Amino acid sequence: MKVLKLKTLNGPNFWSIRKTQLVEMLLDLEELETQPTNLIPGFGERLEALMPSLYRHQCSEGVPGGFFLRVKDGTWMGHVIEHIALEMQTLAGMDVGFGRTRGNGVEGQYHVVFAYQVKQAGLYAATASVRLAEALIAGNAYDLESDLEQLRHYHEQYSLGPSTWSVVAEARKRGIPVMRLDEGALVQLGYGSQKKRIEATLTGDTGIIAVEMAGNKDRTKKILEDAFVPVPRGVVISSQAELEQAIAEVGYPLVVKPLDGNQGKGATTNIRSIGCAQDAFIRAQAISKDVIVEQFIAGCDFRALVINYQLVAVAQRTPAAVTGDGSHSIRELIDLVNADPRRGNGHCKVLSKIEIDAATVEILTKQGLSLDTVLPEGKELWLKTTANLSTGGTAADITDSVHPANKLLFERIARNIGLDICGIDVMAPELHSPIAENGGAVIEVNAAPGLRMHLEPTSGRPRNVAEPIIDMLFPNGSNGRIPLIAVTGTNGKTTTSRLLASMARQAGYQTGLTTTDGIYINGSQIYKGDCAGPASAQVILKDSSIEFAILETARGGILRSGLGYDQCDCAVVTNVAEDHLGIEGINTIEQLAKVKSVVPETVKADGYAVLNADDDLVYAMRHRVKCKVALFSIYPDSVRVQEHCEAGGRAAILDEGYLIIREGNRLLPIDEVQNIPLTMGGKAQFNIYNAMGAALAAYCTGVTMPAIRATLRNFRNSVQNTPGRLNEFNFGDFTVLVDYAHNVHGLKAVGQLVHALPATRRIGVIAGIGDRRSEDIVNLATESARIFDEIIIRQDEDLRGRTEFEISSLLRSGIQKVAQDKKVNYFSNEPSAIDHAVSSATPGSLTVIFVDNVKSVCERVQEHLNKYKEARTQMRAAV
Repeated sequence: MKVLKLKTLNGPNFWSIRKTQLVEMLLDLEELETQPTNLIPGFGERLEALMPSLYRHQCSEGVPGGFFLRVKDGTWMGHVIEHIALEMQTLAGMDVGFGRTRGNGVEGQYHVVFAYQVKQAGLYAATASVRLAEALIAGNAYDLESDLEQLRHYHEQYSLGPSTWSVVAEARKRGIPVMRLDEGALVQLGYGSQKKRIEATLTGDTGIIAVEMAGNKDRTKKILEDAFVPVPRGVVISSQAELEQAIAEVGYPLVVKPLDGNQGKGATTNIRSIGCAQDAFIRAQAISKDVIVEQFIAGCDFRALVINYQLVAVAQRTPAAVTGDGSHSIRELIDLVNADPRRGNGHCKVLSKIEIDAATVEILTKQGLSLDTVLPEGKELWLKTTANLSTGGTAADITDSVHPANKLLFERIARNIGLDICGIDVMAPELHSPIAENGGAVIEVNAAPGLRMHLEPTSGRPRNVAEPIIDMLFPNGSNGRIPLIAVTGTNGKTTTSRLLASMARQAGYQTGLTTTDGIYINGSQIYKGDCAGPASAQVILKDSSIEFAILETARGGILRSGLGYDQCDCAVVTNVAEDHLGIEGINTIEQLAKVKSVVPETVKADGYAVLNADDDLVYAMRHRVKCKVALFSIYPDSVRVQEHCEAGGRAAILDEGYLIIREGNRLLPIDEVQNIPLTMGGKAQFNIYNAMGAALAAYCTGVTMPAIRATLRNFRNSVQNTPGRLNEFNFGDFTVLVDYAHNVHGLKAVGQLVHALPATRRIGVIAGIGDRRSEDIVNLATESARIFDEIIIRQDEDLRGRTEFEISSLLRSGIQKVAQDKKVNYFSNEPSAIDHAVSSATPGSLTVIFVDNVKSVCERVQEHLNKYKEARTQMRAAV
């Protein structure tokens, strides 16, 4: 077997709208194409012995053990590898279950698609599953545990921690979009101007002064003292020489901890001797140059969580501990505790594993114990001096028993420090009486407090503390979204997208636009290039200035990475025609339509899929969507539109020269076609479609009709507005049009206009695109021969895998299908072809240049036009 391609999808995609995190592997089975599993002796038995948990996979049989039945009866190895990759991840703690295996159209090649939680783990599982299958086919031993260990490492390193994950999950539950911004905990919630950022439990609204204040424990204590909050007395020192004086001021028992530490790192409590204090100082100074020496407050360890200045949860924390059973050593008891599936390394699970460190050894030594000591049955032994969950501690929820005076105190502390999400550490005998009366004290105030102890306490009621965080970030039920229109189709995407962006700007929105030409913010290009993919879409959606997003969405990006957004308010599908077939496993126009349908299928339930009713494949998409549908057609008596509107639907039609929006039987005129420059007086039928689709989508998304009308009346086919889309250069005696059409469907659309325009002679400058199928290149030339009296063949700068001779021969054969004697000129590059086309133009002629490099071609034609005008001016002056 051979892995030909391997990639990850992270958004709605060709394989699934809902399962947005997928690995896609193109696998060549080679000789195994003729060897299903039932023809490989012993394979099924070896697989079942190595991975018995695959019994859970029901497969198409629909019952446990169904997958093993399929293996026994005979299935192909791609299908087996799909299930192995899924189960490997599940065994490593990442429960995934979605998979698909489909042929690529080439014998022996399969797309093996399966879900992942962590990208790095998913990619590793893909190649590991192939290695495992090959070992079992050969009858060799395989070290599965080594793979699982590596997968667990990826899980621990790259997964969101419980705190961040809880906020993300709550956001998704409310329909708030989520974008992970790095491989850590930095996450964006919402889009554009409505977005918020979080990093663990820090928010974009958390004040930096408050965070720095909470990080300086001495400064925090002074502020709390000034507010009459009970705090332990203490001093800050930076050298051991100051330690004895500090002890004299504070008195035993005491606590020594770093000034700016966190998670209990470097802290030692209940110190009662100078020797212990000196050891504790060294431990603390390893974390921070400055060290706090403060009064030890006896009692229980509590954590209060205040969100948006409201107390939401309180937990009582207990240090990491083991309980003797009379037979196991302390080391063995720790191993047994760490075997709890709720415990993991770091913060990846709700509880942390207990690590044996110097502090643990010191505790044991003081009590005359060692790691090999066997504790009597029932004896509890604390292994840490602090109760932090990060060191293996546990927590019990006590929120409902907190005294109102303490609740008020905790909320006042959060306001005084200024933390919107605030963790308050308290030592006190209990919290059902005021700590000001029972001898308790506030030990620390923490920015970015962990949520694990509240989400899944060891005992007591779990608290959904992510809920008030989302309430704070997105008040009044807001979902963090901005209006988002996605545009897809074979042709017309860019013009439609640019029209929509102009309409949104006309309506007063700060507008972001992505197209095949670049990325634009409020009409200004910030990046040039083909930007109709997911990465470009996310540039717009991450930009805080954007209030309205228009995203051209091409097939390539969908297949390569999935969509760059989870949902849109409206999707426009212009048309579906043969183009890019034979690439990425998309071999038929029906498959291409399925790719395009990914876009309207992501429209939210109350949004609109705006579909071209005159295109059969686009019209059929209405059955795939779960949103409302709006249709557009240039035929006022279209049966499809009639039936749709009679059922109360919305549509845009062309009737007696007017663009009209129809809702049920109500008609809303937009404008006369002759008033819309883009349509060239109604002769450019394809731009009528583009204008209708854009107007209808804008209307469905709440753009005002005055803004729609103003845009249609003022938007022109200029190089500035629509580069490479029907740009007209009028030389007076003759006309040159520059267009980006690069497939037969686009060529036919331009051909309809060419024959509608008066011309003594029609010349076309064409090229074949090297990575298209041979029949596509031939058909393009055939259609050109039907349209033009004369043809100029030029070559793209990038031949995309073919030779110049090969492309020219295919084009010539296509032309000869229509006319053996058609005049044809050849040029090896685009500039030479343009120079010839313009210099040889005759009065009344119309030349159409189908362009590769839009900018340079338009500039070159403009140079010719400037010289032509200058020559005409000199001639008139001479006369």
